[in-house]
Amino acid sequence: MNNSLGTALVGLGAFLVLLAAAFAQDAAFATHAWVIFLVLAIATVVMLRNIKFSTAGKAPVDTSGYMDGVIRYGAIITLFWGIVGFLVGVVVASQLAWPELNIEPWFNFGRMRPLHTSAVIFAFGGNALIATSFYVVQRTTRARLFGGGLAWFVFWGYQLFIVMAATGYLLGITEGREYAEPEWYVDLWLTVVWVAYLIVFMGTIFKRKEPHIYVANWFYLAFIVTIAMLHIVNNLSMPVSLLGAKSYSAFSGVQDALTQWWYGHNAVGFFLTAGFLGMMYYFVPKQAGRPVYSYRLSIIHFWALIFLYIWAGPHHLHYTALPDWAQTLGMVFSIMLWMPSWGGMINGLMTLSGAWDKLRTDPILRMLVISVAFYGMSTFEGPMMSIKAVNSLSHYTDWTIGHVHSGALGWVGMISFGALYYLTPKLWNRQRLYSLRLVNWHFWLATLGIVVYAAVMWVSGIMQGLMWREYDDQGYLVYSFAESIAAMHPYYVLRMVGGLLYLTGALVMAFNIYKTIRGDVRSEVPMGAEAEALAPAE
Repeated sequence: MNNSLGTALVGLGAFLVLLAAAFAQDAAFATHAWVIFLVLAIATVVMLRNIKFSTAGKAPVDTSGYMDGVIRYGAIITLFWGIVGFLVGVVVASQLAWPELNIEPWFNFGRMRPLHTSAVIFAFGGNALIATSFYVVQRTTRARLFGGGLAWFVFWGYQLFIVMAATGYLLGITEGREYAEPEWYVDLWLTVVWVAYLIVFMGTIFKRKEPHIYVANWFYLAFIVTIAMLHIVNNLSMPVSLLGAKSYSAFSGVQDALTQWWYGHNAVGFFLTAGFLGMMYYFVPKQAGRPVYSYRLSIIHFWALIFLYIWAGPHHLHYTALPDWAQTLGMVFSIMLWMPSWGGMINGLMTLSGAWDKLRTDPILRMLVISVAFYGMSTFEGPMMSIKAVNSLSHYTDWTIGHVHSGALGWVGMISFGALYYLTPKLWNRQRLYSLRLVNWHFWLATLGIVVYAAVMWVSGIMQGLMWREYDDQGYLVYSFAESIAAMHPYYVLRMVGGLLYLTGALVMAFNIYKTIRGDVRSEVPMGAEAEALAPAE
């Protein structure tokens, strides 16, 4: 995008958004338009300063090697959005423990919570997926990214989507749909960016020099295609005005709920699972220095997961107006998901066959392996919670929150951290990371944070569910809702502590990555040297 055409398009976009702000039909849309105008205006100025209008002395662009510039930016922005998302999560957890921290209107819990969710999933997780998929597809196809500067459009276009979505939440501009909060015009922009992403990825595969398509690319491609389908269908809506923020869904009633959770659970299944499994199938073997345990199992794992996940959404709607047969269908397919999910976990863990000793000396591999362990645990817990008898206790409680965070922080977070640690020295041509000891610190801070958070939410969630359905001899509820909230206070405090530990680990990582990019190397005793020193003499 660093050229005169790109600059002209961004400048034109800024002008059009300015016109939209002037003729806006409501105050929310006008405010949001001004925010987007400010972002685009700054981008235009930055791009103008970098344009070289003279061709004299201009070096030709090398198109013979891999396109790693966009991946470097992607690695940095992934870590940045991760820290932002974790920080907002700590603030949100603090608001639950101490309600006086709710600052009206922009920073109350109702607006900060979706900001935290989207920042971690779409800003942190999405950028991790885009960056790693661009890296993996080039290395496994031995081909440069297709489309020239189109990859840069995907990167910057996705950042604009994040800014539009995040500022919209704080302004109260939302559809109120879990994982699909942005309004119609933000959805349209994301669709354009996502189609460009698909073109880049598919184009690279089509022009590959390697005849075989590695399994990681299967998972990445399934994630890109399915998310496009889910996004378009779930966000079908009619805007009140072309210059207004509000829109109404194309669906209504229980059909709207079913469409939402068809989208919502498959956002988990394909965004947070399939995409990151692509990451697992590349980075775990690379870091372990071992081939994938069973390539045949990876293919079975892929097709079984793709087929089963798409049907699992109705388990979010137990004991609602959804027909009972549809609820049961969602439950059955969710239980069946145990098999392919654990097939993937076993494949990931067994890849370390013959290399388990590396866990003692390689904290990056340790981080990747524990992410696979958390994947296995989350994909056991999820199907169990879909069983109606269990769901009657767990639904609407913090048990669900604990489940989500064990997957998001344990699986998505840890494998993304491991991938970034692997990528950074290679992207910036460094011999090694600044400090493996700091990676070890990050590992233990993050692991302890997840364990504290998830365990606390499991305990508090079950307590919550039991208090809500406790009846006395007369058939009256024993506890009021307010009493159940009061009982949650110590757990909310501990939840905040768990999140704070996880955030601290991410800050340690940011320092380590920064020093690595600078080319600094910390003088330290190699990992595992203490154990060797304590070993008995032969």
